[in-house]
Amino acid sequence: MSRFGPRLAGAGGFINISQNAKAVVFVGTFMAGETIVEVRDARLSIVREGAARKFVAEVEHRTFSGAYALERGQSVLYVTERCVFRLVPQGLELIEVAPGIDVERDILARMDFEPVLRGTPRTMDPAIFGEAPIGLRDRLLALPLEQRFSYDARRNTLFLNFERLEVRSQADIDAIREQVERQVAAIGHKVFGVVNYDHFSVRPELEDSYVEMVRHVVDRYYLDVTRYTTSGFLRHKLGDALAGRGVAAHIYESAEEAQRHLGETG
Repeated sequence: MSRFGPRLAGAGGFINISQNAKAVVFVGTFMAGETIVEVRDARLSIVREGAARKFVAEVEHRTFSGAYALERGQSVLYVTERCVFRLVPQGLELIEVAPGIDVERDILARMDFEPVLRGTPRTMDPAIFGEAPIGLRDRLLALPLEQRFSYDARRNTLFLNFERLEVRSQADIDAIREQVERQVAAIGHKVFGVVNYDHFSVRPELEDSYVEMVRHVVDRYYLDVTRYTTSGFLRHKLGDALAGRGVAAHIYESAEEAQRHLGETG
């Protein structure tokens, strides 16, 4: 941040800003110098590497302290064109890799130290590297998944707010299943469920996988489930998909109807 070889740039206000922020995200190319990359079919390839390494064992000036950031509980990410690191007590953890990038050749071989690796890093969202709009506004305004669940202990009912939720990948399906498992595990016993499906969508190629996930969690975690959506088309479509997998398709037009009929099937 402050010195580049013989050039002394100075830290400016960087230290004041970075040490008072709740989260810090460093964004730049993985290598210093002119790095040339190419994107084809939503996959990244390195055409020419930059001249100098950024991820080195030692630096001449230090304007940001990872140890101090951890002490303060600060969230720190390092985002490059080919991968993403997260600051953890053991060092920098490699958490995401761009599609098309070889971890050993394009990342590890071009670092002066070994990052923390916990299994296989997940793939960066391929939509980032595609030509179509990624719907950033909708993504930013969308509720985090964990905030879509609420539990009423008096009625032993778990409410799932899937309004405007878009299921775009198998990872989304897995995340829903894991969140249901986490919620019910914390409760300690089976629950009733009410699901809001207003403006919900799932990609056609993922419908079978999604319904199979629903069947699994219904059998394992629910006493009974009702669902509702104001869309007649979605009620019909989702009802047929659930019934085809042997799941009772109790889908109503309003939340009041869904709650009123909860448990009627015994």
